Amino acid sequence: MLHYPSFILLSFPLLVTCSLPILSFPGPIANFRSFQTFNDPTHGRVNYVDQGYAKTNNLTYASESKFVMRADAVNNSKSHPRGRDSIRVASKQHYEDSVLILDLTHMPTGCGTWPAFWTVTTSGRWPQGGEIDIIEGINKRSYNLASLHTTPGCNMTGAVRVMTGVGESNECDAKQNNNQGCGVKFRQGSFGQRFNKMGGGWFAMRRTEQGVSVWFWGRNDILIPEEVRMGSKTVQPECWGLPVADFPAENCDMKSHFGPHEIVFDLTFCGDWAGSEYPKSGCPGTCIDFVNNNPKEFVEAYWEINSLRTYV
Repeated sequence: MLHYPSFILLSFPLLVTCSLPILSFPGPIANFRSFQTFNDPTHGRVNYVDQGYAKTNNLTYASESKFVMRADAVNNSKSHPRGRDSIRVASKQHYEDSVLILDLTHMPTGCGTWPAFWTVTTSGRWPQGGEIDIIEGINKRSYNLASLHTTPGCNMTGAVRVMTGVGESNECDAKQNNNQGCGVKFRQGSFGQRFNKMGGGWFAMRRTEQGVSVWFWGRNDILIPEEVRMGSKTVQPECWGLPVADFPAENCDMKSHFGPHEIVFDLTFCGDWAGSEYPKSGCPGTCIDFVNNNPKEFVEAYWEINSLRTYV
């Protein structure tokens, strides 16, 4: 059996000043519940494989310092009914009010790719219970997009948002605007090849009844909080400076729109978003043909995770 390093860690109290830790951390927990092998709900050209297959075919491995998940970069996938082999994993634990800090060296990149690091409800039919996209992007993009997807009645219109990113849509309702969600655009270098070339960085997400906030620091940024950089057992998000993305609860009741969430990493190809945007991406041919017939183009389509720490 493949064993993961202890990179999800968890649990503790809630105070809110900059002089006291608002969250603390007691120790390691079991990391991921399962490799999910169902058909891709975003209609991607992807074959999500189980743990045994992934290990045997070198699509995943773990050590004390990293966890890697990759797409198949060896075989053509034209004859496969679902598509290119890849991985989708979900956490065993479910979280509500919490802070996640991801230390990431490399994210999947390249034409046709659609990687995401996100949290989502497991109770009820999606989007009931909500979805929080922390890392998401497609094809050759070099900026991250953080978004919420909800049932009706959650939006950012008129809300006071204190953030450094640029809001792209105010409507979080998944039934509106072709499920665009209420997204915030990050700076260049927060996604894709540029992110990888600088050695990666840290993403953090805080969820409370007051809303959701997402931060990003590149590997060589000057103002990385020490507790983030060093993986401290206590964290004080109030002291981290402005988030890149701020989703206040002003017009979005968190309790009614967001339930207990599992944490998900995945990598799909083409599908509803990467496929529809492919003709404008500067990538060759069609998305499906490219993914099917160019395995060597997916050598960079992998996650390399240093740590994922969870504080509650």
